[in-house]
Amino acid sequence: MANAAIHIREANLPNDKPMILDFIFALQRHEAAFEANRRTDAQMAEEHYAALIPRAQAPKGKIFIAENADGLPIGWALIHDELGEVFVRAEERAHGFLAELYVVEASRAQGVGRALIAACEDWARRRGLVSLRIGLLARNSDALTVYEKAGYASYALQMRKYL
Repeated sequence: MANAAIHIREANLPNDKPMILDFIFALQRHEAAFEANRRTDAQMAEEHYAALIPRAQAPKGKIFIAENADGLPIGWALIHDELGEVFVRAEERAHGFLAELYVVEASRAQGVGRALIAACEDWARRRGLVSLRIGLLARNSDALTVYEKAGYASYALQMRKYL
């Protein structure tokens, strides 16, 4: 259950852009600890933001910001509509995709991630979507735990081999 001191709001762009860039960069640094292919150069956050923003534009997407009781930003999530594979039944092809989720280290294990996930789920329900998918790195066990506690189960597995 989410902490009452957590406030989830819709992002206000472009005002929230610097904060989102910080979150993108922080997530990259976090993931670089267990996935060596992560870029941590200064330009990466700008490039990633530019690629994400078209997907986050209404009505097909939304960015949510988590704030603590003092109004300080402590996390973010980006959700957008996605169309699944043609071999999936038509009524389930359209789904939500939680493309980004990050919580600052000091605020983890306090319900922030769950509150962001709940905001994304509510957004997807209002759009008439029947499912939501989330991607994560296989070695990101903390994220896997959060998602499983939120009721998510593995759907597909993607594997990699370096040549």
